[in-house]
This record gives sequence, C-alpha cells and structure tokens, in this order.
Amino acid sequence: MAPSEVVVATAMSGSYKGMSSDNIKGLVLALSSSFFIGASFIVKKKGLKKAGSAGIRAGVGGYSYLYEPLWWVGMITMIVGEIANFAAYAFAPAILVTPLGALSIIISAVLAHIILREKLHIFGILGCALCVVGSTTIVLHAPQEREIESVKEVWDLATEPAFLFYAALVIAVVLILIFHYIPQFGQTHIMFYISVCSLVGSLSVMSVKALGIALKVTLSGMNQLIYPQTWTFALVVTVCVLTQMNYLNKALDTFNTAVVSPIYYVMFTSLTILASVIMFKDWDRQNPTQIVTEMCGFVTILSGTFLLHKTKDMADGTCIFFLVDL
Repeated sequence: MAPSEVVVATAMSGSYKGMSSDNIKGLVLALSSSFFIGASFIVKKKGLKKAGSAGIRAGVGGYSYLYEPLWWVGMITMIVGEIANFAAYAFAPAILVTPLGALSIIISAVLAHIILREKLHIFGILGCALCVVGSTTIVLHAPQEREIESVKEVWDLATEPAFLFYAALVIAVVLILIFHYIPQFGQTHIMFYISVCSLVGSLSVMSVKALGIALKVTLSGMNQLIYPQTWTFALVVTVCVLTQMNYLNKALDTFNTAVVSPIYYVMFTSLTILASVIMFKDWDRQNPTQIVTEMCGFVTILSGTFLLHKTKDMADGTCIFFLVDL
C-alpha cells in the first residue's frame, strides 16, 4: 500500500469514533428534559383548568392554581426537565443539547391533541415543523461559547455598553407590555404574554449561565460565592423566573397549548441567541455564510410563527379557504 493510501486509510478510520460516554449521557438527559418539559405544559394546563372552575382563572389575574395539586405536579415536572437540561450541558456540547429542546414542542402538541382534545390541524403541524426547522438551523450554526473561568469575567461582559443597552431595552419593553398593553389586549392577543416571558427569559438565561460558571468554578476549588456579582445574578434569575412563570400561566390558561408551546419556544430561543450574541460577541468569530444561514433560520421561524398564529382558531374544513386567501 502506498504511503498516501496509508494516510487516507488512517484518517478515515479515525474520523468517526462514535459518541463518547459523556455525550451519550448528555443526549439521554436532553431527551429526558424535552419529555418532562413537554408533558409539564399539559399537566399544568389541566391544573389551571381545574383551578379555574373553582376560583378566579389565572388568565384574568387569579392565583387559585397555587392551591391546586395538579398544577404543582406540572410545575415539579417542568423543574425536573430544566434540571435535566442544565445537567446535560455538563456532559455534552451545546450544539448537541440545545436543538433537542425543540422536541418538547412536538411532545406538548401531541399530548394536547390526545389528552386535552385541542385539535392541531394540518397547518398547525406545518407551523410546528417550520418552527422546529428554523430554530434548529439557528442553533446548529451558532458559534461555540467562549471559555470563561470566573463570575467576574461574566460580570465584565454583562456591564459592557452593548449588553446594558439591550437589558435596559428589554426591561422598558416588558414594563410597557405589563402596564399598558396586557390589561387591554392580553386576553385576545397571545403575543403579549409570550413576549414578556421570552424577553425576560433571555435575561434569565444569561444569569443562569453566570451561576453555572460560578458553581463549576467553586466546585473546582475557587470559591465564587464570596463575590457580590454571584448573588446579583442569583437575584436576577429569581425575579425573571417568577415573572416568566406568572405570564406563562396566563398564556396557558387563555390560549391553546399547542400554540403557546411552539411560539414560546421560538421567541425564547431567538431572543436568548440574540442576547448571547450581544453579550459574548459570538458573531465576531463567524464567517458571513454562517451568519446568513442563521438569518435564514430566523425567517423560517417567523414563517412558522405566523402560520401558527394565523390558523390557531381555524377548523380543518376551512383550511382550503386559507390557501385561497394566500
């Protein structure tokens, strides 16, 4: 065998070694996370319905669901899913874990169709598919996260002018939505509740990353709990998560679960990627082809979101008329 053939054969034999044990663990955790989170939407919705029949509905400002055991089962299920998702990142790269979050949309839609009898017609299925394809495209072409070794490094990134402007803009928009638009249009327009959840969520994820880094570095022997930045990030996470939970409950109680779940996933993922790009300057390490591909994925997401919102109340028999209108 010629030397060149030996080199080629060696390269081919070593090009694929299968998934490592850590990657397999991350994959299993990510799949488990998607199942738990997708199922939690359904369990919480049933709890909200049960609580609403005996008290003031969450959609109109009630909190009777806090006394409903079924809602707490759904909440605990979601927490388990989020913990599994967080643990998955400890074993596998983000490029493997994050796209699998889209599976929770499919699980939620299928369970809603079977358990809650919320019909998902052909355009709803197509909208879900577009959302999943677009979100997966963005995530798969997103750059790798930069290496950070202390919570102070994250704080320096979070206090740069670009991200401070983004955070201030998010807070301003959320306050306007909460105090002006939601009281008037929250019951009839799904995007107001979901926008609050997604905008606040983009800030919470950045803070969760900071806490994750602080915990990882602390366990390695360098205590990060002594820094006030760590506790500031913890406070931001607490406020953001409580806000997300409140308005997600209102959205689930008011609108179809099969519509809430994919729209929330799409907006949350898109805004989180945007926040990460601003904070960690990811696009500085990408070529134009990668950026254009991500933008195409975003357009696909917008198409799926529009299709879901446009046809959410449409019966199967009226689908043909929608095609004619288009």
